[in-house]
Amino acid sequence: MDMEILVTCFSIALGFVLAGLLSSLYQLVTSKPARFEMQAETILLGIAQTFLIMFAGPAILMRNAIRGRRIEHRNLGWLVASTAIAGAWSLCSGVMLLPFFIVVAQSIG
Repeated sequence: MDMEILVTCFSIALGFVLAGLLSSLYQLVTSKPARFEMQAETILLGIAQTFLIMFAGPAILMRNAIRGRRIEHRNLGWLVASTAIAGAWSLCSGVMLLPFFIVVAQSIG
């Protein structure tokens, strides 16, 4: 397997894992699932919500797509398209975070 394919797959997995962790942490703290709607009272909360949506977006998107398929009986094409978009979004998140984890791993080892 080429190194580029391996790094791409790892970046996608890293993005999905981070999205799931952030989404679950948000739900644990607020007792509400993370959403794309932003209702910030202060600028600091608005910035925090923006970063939450940036990195938890794939998990939010997939949760909405699966609910749409189950509850609203949307076509399978919507689920496939949402999965592709969430995968690309996770790749972008993973590529942004991969250098951070490499630096942390090098400083530990």
